[in-house]
Amino acid sequence: MELNFPLAEAPDDFSRERGRKLFAAPVEFLKGVVAMKGLPPADRIEVCFAGRSNVGKSSLINALTNRRNLARASNTPGRTQEINYFTTQDGPYLVDLPGYGFAQAPVAVVAKWQALLKDYLSGRATLRRAFVLIDTRHGVKAVDEEILTLLDRAAVPFQVVMTKADKVSAKDCEKVLDQVRKALTKHPAAFPEIVLTSSEKGEGIETLRAIIAGLE
Repeated sequence: MELNFPLAEAPDDFSRERGRKLFAAPVEFLKGVVAMKGLPPADRIEVCFAGRSNVGKSSLINALTNRRNLARASNTPGRTQEINYFTTQDGPYLVDLPGYGFAQAPVAVVAKWQALLKDYLSGRATLRRAFVLIDTRHGVKAVDEEILTLLDRAAVPFQVVMTKADKVSAKDCEKVLDQVRKALTKHPAAFPEIVLTSSEKGEGIETLRAIIAGLE
């Protein structure tokens, strides 16, 4: 029986090398955006990374780009309130979205940047894929469902990237994957493969690089 939402396979040699070259070339911070009017020109495709606070988004972006401090993690979850743009050389924009779900910030501030997040996801024509990060220790939570539903409504293809896979046993990992797969069956915009990663151990990083490099 075919498994729904299987794990993405390791890339072939050609795809691996294409991904390596993309992220070995310069990747630089372009700007932080606090309103839609501040978005850079839509002159290339882009991919975005979304996830609840403390899911390991900054660590994943740093691992992808092989740069220690390109994306800065905050000691206070939810502190980053901007859409951060990074440029790749002859490749897509990498877009780091504000963490959602928990924030030690005033309610009005949280509401403002959540509105920006929704406006971006539903209104950026050059967005080719959203990578939604899910903590392997916890699986899909209610706050994740809100973003997945938003992506469905906006018809933005999204792919789940499991983070911190090294923090759980193989048995527990399979249990969480089963929960994630069941959750994804309700979402028509979900790409039918899951990427399992560990930023600390490097697991799945080559696979994710190859996926991004192959988008057009």
